[in-house]
Amino acid sequence: MKSVIFLCALMLLPQSALAMHLSEGILPARWALLWFAAALPFVAWGVVQINRKKRLDPAYIPLLGIFGAAVFVFSVFPIPVPVAGSTAHPAGTGMSAIFLGPFASVVVAFISLLLQALFLAHGGLTTLGANTFSMGVMGSFSAFGAYLLCRKGGLSLFWCGFAAGVSADLVTYFGTSFALASALHGTQPFLSVLGQIYLAFMPTQIPLALLEGAVTGGLLVYVQKHRPDIIGRLGLFQGVKG
Repeated sequence: MKSVIFLCALMLLPQSALAMHLSEGILPARWALLWFAAALPFVAWGVVQINRKKRLDPAYIPLLGIFGAAVFVFSVFPIPVPVAGSTAHPAGTGMSAIFLGPFASVVVAFISLLLQALFLAHGGLTTLGANTFSMGVMGSFSAFGAYLLCRKGGLSLFWCGFAAGVSADLVTYFGTSFALASALHGTQPFLSVLGQIYLAFMPTQIPLALLEGAVTGGLLVYVQKHRPDIIGRLGLFQGVKG
């Protein structure tokens, strides 16, 4: 019964809670600050790595811009999930983590989320740390890990990208669910609330994850066929079947 009351309370949150990502004001101040503290070291080290790669390869910056735009576009189309107090959307960090590296992908996600919060009322400034950690940190590193694992397993290029795209998407929403459950579970068991919120995303998120996986895998195959110069510079596909 308490779980039902909790879910009903989330559904009755103001409409701003249906804004893109975790919306402004949904997290208490101490949780908002905690997520900023968790995300900022990854953003800072990502900036260091971007500057380092820029000095080694001037073509890295245009590549950064391309995938920054891709992440922005991927994550800017909301599908409301009223029970969860957020929206469902693709992440895009699977492809950016593969091509740019996971730390640079965190920076890309941070900038994308900041622009959306400032100009599109998607997400919020107080929740920027939590959104960056879930989509940027968790999404990027889980995608990169899935990609490397599939490479070592000898899977084809498409399936390496597919695994990265699916992982980025589903792990991002686990992070979002974790942030919501941590801050809002109250007297309810944390794991129970976490499971309820995460499951609330799944009807929309599983199809989106599969779609994002297919797009990421297809993009890798396309780049391998049509822009092998990028592949050679980044050394992405060594040991991967075609």
